Amino acid sequence: MDSSPLDLAGALVEQIEVGVIILDRNLRILHWNDFISQRSGKSLAPARGQPLTGVFPEADTPRLGKMLAQAREQGVHAYTHWREDPYLIQLPCSPVGQVTPPRLQSTLLFPFDCRGETCFGLLLYDTTEFARSNEQLAAALNALGSKQQEQEQLIHKLEKANAQLLQSEKLAAIGQLAAGVAHEINNPIGYVFSNLKTLTGYVNDLLRIVDAVDGVGSLEELQQLKRSLEYDYIRNDVEALIHESEDGIERVKKIITALKDFSHIEEEEFRAADLHRGFDSTLNLVNNELKYKAEVVREYGDLPLVECIASQINQVVMNLLINAAHAIESFGRITLRSGHQGDWVWLEVEDDGKGIEPAILNRIYEPFFTTKPVGKGTGLGLALSYNIVQKHGGRIEVFSRPGQGTRFRVWLPLRQPPLDGAPA
Repeated sequence: MDSSPLDLAGALVEQIEVGVIILDRNLRILHWNDFISQRSGKSLAPARGQPLTGVFPEADTPRLGKMLAQAREQGVHAYTHWREDPYLIQLPCSPVGQVTPPRLQSTLLFPFDCRGETCFGLLLYDTTEFARSNEQLAAALNALGSKQQEQEQLIHKLEKANAQLLQSEKLAAIGQLAAGVAHEINNPIGYVFSNLKTLTGYVNDLLRIVDAVDGVGSLEELQQLKRSLEYDYIRNDVEALIHESEDGIERVKKIITALKDFSHIEEEEFRAADLHRGFDSTLNLVNNELKYKAEVVREYGDLPLVECIASQINQVVMNLLINAAHAIESFGRITLRSGHQGDWVWLEVEDDGKGIEPAILNRIYEPFFTTKPVGKGTGLGLALSYNIVQKHGGRIEVFSRPGQGTRFRVWLPLRQPPLDGAPA
């Protein structure tokens, strides 16, 4: 009697010395082969429909999360080599009850279509013999003992290098801010200084009139002095000069307030903050960078207070605004938006500049990667922004079309999760 290809495939899956687990899109167990039952000592029936990590708790690791993201978002096979992890699911390499020496395992997670819905196949297979045949098993097993220490050293080096990169970008941002703020302060200070010189002359003329009261022979002589010194003009102009100087000092005050809000870049404490106030402060600081390149439009939604490190979020907004200005070749439009959705808030910076080519879109968060001319950018702005948003438990989305512009959206949680041991 002939068997269908499907029946043959099912028989093969049950016979091979490879663990096969079929999962639905939410990683619930649909089926596994006899190999899994024999090695784990678990029965399929009660496990069917249960989450993978509920049946195999040891699989609940960052490695599984990364594999799932790679398979789900990119639609590719996610593979773990025995060099990276000795196992994802801890299966003995012989039936339950038999003692075997330590073995090594590789894992493959891949998406496939199952009657119109996405499912996942998880393969677990022993690679010990392969390692031994290449004279690598002994080195691998010895390396397992020192792996944690090596990882800690590597993480420490990466953290140190990352801190140096972030400090470099902060210094570059400070330099850019200093130049812009100096220009913005110079204008009002300049005309306030000019007004003071004019007022000095007016005050001297007014003092001459006051001093003449005691020495003139007649009221007509005093009136003649007032006319010769153009008293009526001085009186009107003094009011205008004082009002203009007050406006200039108010501009300087706003810039100084914005600097105070933007300062404390190194603070590490999460506090409830008004994001819109931070947006406005940042716009005041980078006004000199934006006003010659774009009209800035604010489309703010209703936002609650957000638990964050406000100065760092301000720096993210500044980086996005400056990038938007650099993307505009002549004069354009930059829109700063915000909104609230459930337990999340979002902010957006959109420009109508030249956009980002699809070929480089997946590289924009790489440190030192930049399409700007030499001296125009460090290539660290988006890398720093990505790091800050990740630290806040958020994410960044980018939408771009060459020739039409780019839109960056930053999602932030309203509240940070409590620290271990802290009350919720």
